[in-house]
This record gives sequence, structure tokens and C-alpha cells, in this order.
Amino acid sequence: MKIALIGYGKMGKEIEKMALERKHQISAIIDLNNQGDLEKLSPSTTDAAIEFSNPEAAFSNVTACLKLGIPVVSGTTGWLDKMQEIHKLCKEQDGAFFYSSNYSIGVNILFKLNQELASIMNSLGSYNVSIEEIHHTTKLDKPSGTAISLAKDIIERLDRKSKWELDADSSPDALKITALRQENVPGVHTVTYESDIDILSLHHSAKGRRGFAFGAVLAAEFLQNKKGIFSMNDLLKF
Repeated sequence: MKIALIGYGKMGKEIEKMALERKHQISAIIDLNNQGDLEKLSPSTTDAAIEFSNPEAAFSNVTACLKLGIPVVSGTTGWLDKMQEIHKLCKEQDGAFFYSSNYSIGVNILFKLNQELASIMNSLGSYNVSIEEIHHTTKLDKPSGTAISLAKDIIERLDRKSKWELDADSSPDALKITALRQENVPGVHTVTYESDIDILSLHHSAKGRRGFAFGAVLAAEFLQNKKGIFSMNDLLKF
């Protein structure tokens, strides 16, 4: 495959290494200093684009790829308010779009376990639930997209929670998310249920960025010869 990288920070460089390890070619690298080159991409030279940029640029980057007819994998978080517009455009363009707030295989297993546990806990009102996430100090959004995904899945299944709140003393119907920023932490997420008699937790800790890069490249491979909107649930056949 010929893959274009949009965003060439730490994740972009890790994705480049993984793509080359898997015998793919890098057709273009687009970053802040050459954003205009995005419009030069074409399906004849690029089989897929992998976009890890920033919340301010993600929408325009993905829009450009879809309009150019290039399948796009996006891992940028913090712009979910515009996701429905992208879904609409993808359908209009008969394109291919893959999004996940986290490309780690382990985290996506965590998502599945989180959904199952929330369903079980719905009838056990003595347990209160909270989420803690820890990331590196350069992460731009807060809380993480992964924490928000975990929270939304819980709220959909737990009748006693109707919203999430960040770093605050939560009202009874709110799910509290604590977001911490520490040096050199790729990503830690913990869902905790606590009652007067015990504590039950789901926990995932990333050892580095390599796992995220692996999942993103797998997603690009998955998109080949496909049309539509996809997620890690499709890739992992959940």
C-alpha cells in the first residue's frame, strides 16, 4: 500500500515506522510546514491517508481526503462535534472513513468489557462509577477521546448516570472523569466501580505508542476496496 501521513508528530513518526515494517510505502508526509500539499494527493499515488494531527485541523484534513477520493483513517480526538458532517460527506462522496478515539487493540477490548460491565452494574445501584485517565503533558485535549468513549458507553447502559463531568465534584447523576497530565505517559485509563464493601476496576496502561500505530496501520489495510464508515468494532469483528 501507498500511505500518506497527515500529521508528523510523535504518533506520525511511529506510524511511519510501523507502515514501513509492514512493507508499505509512504506516498507523502504532510505537516504544518506543507499543508498545501494535501490537495496534491490523488488515488493514483495514495491508497489511504492516516491522519493524526490536532483538533483544529482534523475536520479540514479529513474533508479534503474524502473529496479527493482517498480513504482516510483518523485518530485525532477533540473534534467529535463535527463527526456527523464527516459521516454525511463520506456517504455523499461514496468514500471510506475509519475513525477511532484509540487504535490500541487492548483499549478496544477494554471498550467491549466496559460495555458488558456497565450492563451488569445497571441493576446494582450500590456501586458508583468513575473514570481516571493519565496522558503526557503535550496532549491537547482533555479529557481524552478514549475516556469520553468509555463514559458514553457507560451512560448508555447505566440508568443512574445521564452525563459526565470533568475534574469536578459530580452530582449524583454525573459520571466523574479525572484527567491527569504527567511527563512521558502514553496513556492510562481506569474505570472504577466502588461500593461500601468493595472496589472493582477495569484498567489499561499503554507501554508506548507502538500499539496505537499498529492499530492505525491495520485500519488502513482494512479500508482497502471498501466504502462506508468504519471503526475498530468492524476491524476486530465485535
